[in-house]
Amino acid sequence: MPLTLNQFLFLVLTFAAVVAVTFVVIFLIQLRRTAAEGEKTLSEIRKLAENLNELSGVAKDKIEDLGQILEASKRTVFYLSEASFLLTTRLLKPASRYWPFIYPFIRLLWKQRQKRKEKKNGK
Repeated sequence: MPLTLNQFLFLVLTFAAVVAVTFVVIFLIQLRRTAAEGEKTLSEIRKLAENLNELSGVAKDKIEDLGQILEASKRTVFYLSEASFLLTTRLLKPASRYWPFIYPFIRLLWKQRQKRKEKKNGK
């Protein structure tokens, strides 16, 4: 039985409609899956953002503590430099003119001490 032109065109349009509807349905199913994955990803991003905010708060606290430690270290170094300056200007610099006399005397005492140790260990 031969088909008429109208029947053939109706058949072609029917196949085209079935193919188009199939593609639309597949597209909508994939779109639904993508939307579900997007929601999961968005919830994970929210959790990560909350964790990042907590971490940022902890980091700020640690940085503030570090700033306080740094300030205390600066003060300590300042006071140590002041003490060393005072020690050198008030004590060592005036006594430096006596070093030529003190140093040989100290060496003599040291050698005598070493000799006493050798005698003690030798007996």
